[in-house]
This record gives sequence, C-alpha cells and structure tokens, in this order.
Amino acid sequence: MNIKLNDFEIGGDKLTILAGPCAIETLDIMRETAEGLKNVCTELGINYVFKCSFDKANRSSINSYRGLGIEKGLEYLAKIKKEFDVSIVTDIHLPEQADIVAEVADILQIPAFLCRQTDLLVAAAGTGKIVNIKKGQFLAPEQMKSLVKKVEGSGNNKIMVTDRGVTFGYNNLVSDFRSIPIMKEFGYPVVFDATHSVQMPGSNGDSTGGDRRFVPTLARCAMAAGADVLFFEVHPNPDKALCDGPNMLFLKDAKNVFKKCKEIFEIVR
Repeated sequence: MNIKLNDFEIGGDKLTILAGPCAIETLDIMRETAEGLKNVCTELGINYVFKCSFDKANRSSINSYRGLGIEKGLEYLAKIKKEFDVSIVTDIHLPEQADIVAEVADILQIPAFLCRQTDLLVAAAGTGKIVNIKKGQFLAPEQMKSLVKKVEGSGNNKIMVTDRGVTFGYNNLVSDFRSIPIMKEFGYPVVFDATHSVQMPGSNGDSTGGDRRFVPTLARCAMAAGADVLFFEVHPNPDKALCDGPNMLFLKDAKNVFKKCKEIFEIVR
C-alpha cells in the first residue's frame, strides 16, 4: 500500500528519504541541513522528509544530550517546515505527546526501544498521521506484524515499518536483509535506517559509538533487498554533533550516497 504525503506517495516508483540531524541542536544547523538535503533530493528526483528529534529519551547516560524539549523543539521544526516547504518526521516517547506533535509533524515515529508500547502506538494512530514503527533490536521481523495490527486496530492504516538492525552480542548490531521482504508482506512501505544500523550501543561507556564507513554499503544493500524508503541521520559536521555523531553522515557526502541508492532502487523497481 502506498501512502500519500502532501504532494508525493511513499512506497511508489520514486525513492523517499527521511533525513536530518539526530537531535535538535541549533536552528542554524537545522536550516543548513534541511536546505542542503532538500536541494540534493530535488536535483536527484527523490521525495524528501526532514528528520530531527526534539528529545532523544533513550540515551546511554543521564548526562547525554537529549535535545531542546517538546515546546522549543516543535517551534524549530515548524520553522523548518515553513521555510523550506518540507514534511517533518520526529519521534514521540509518551502517549500524551502524540496530539501535540501531530500539530507539526507529518510522520510520528515510534522509537525502536518503545515499539511494543501499546498506549504509544494507539495514541499515534489516533492522530490520523502516518505512523513509522521502528523495529526493536530485540524483535524478529515477523513479530512486527502484531505491532502493525495495533495501529490498524486503532483505525489508522497509514503505516511504515523500519528495520535498524538486530542485537548481535554486546555493543553491536547486525543487519539481516531478509527483514525487508518479510516486512513488505505486511502491505506497507518498509524503511531501512542506514545510520542507526551501524551503531555500537554503549561501546563508549557512557555513550553510543558507531562506524559511519558502513552506512553507504548498508543503504545500497537495503535498496537491493527492496526497501521503499531510506532513513539517514545527517549533520554538517558529525564529529562535533552532540549525539550519535559516530554513525551520522556528513552533509557533504549525502549527494553521492543518495545518488547510488536511487540508481539501485530504480533497477529493482
């Protein structure tokens, strides 16, 4: 099932990319990233949705940077949406956040660690917005079907499901690309999160590590496996980012990565 989002369809014959910084840091960083990524996607003929989180609640340490919070965060996301005429995807962590965030966001994203939280899924579904459920690192792809049914059973069939790797021992993830065709059987667009899939959770002690070298490889593999959508965290200077820097793409590298992914997407389609 394709999903209509503003002036384009997710899941059709055109690649869709969700991309932006991990968490909201400054409005200038958001603007630079949104403008750069929109220009790249427009040039390449790719559907683009701006991603950034107002709060990253699942941090390794209580001292880790989380974002600006819901009030200021939504204010900044609304500015980006208006200034650059882009759709917005952002995470929610609590049921009571759903209706508030839906006033700005076009896609409500359910974090992987929270994907089984029934009240959160039901609240997101009730907004009528697209719900993107990220597969927990602890779940097999087949188990995502029951989570899809929670949203469907709440009267919403605008659903996407995202693979972002599976736990492989301690401090590492592995991507099993069988997940993509398995989850496509649910009948909804499947997203591959290419940057969180290279995370090394907790590997730096009080923070999460990662290895961005493998992001392009995993993204291309996902396209070959039939994914409809790609998710990337992108930053002008990831090495200076306040969270998830090791696995984020440099903004300057996005065009080359996106271009190759589009080529594979079109061959598979």
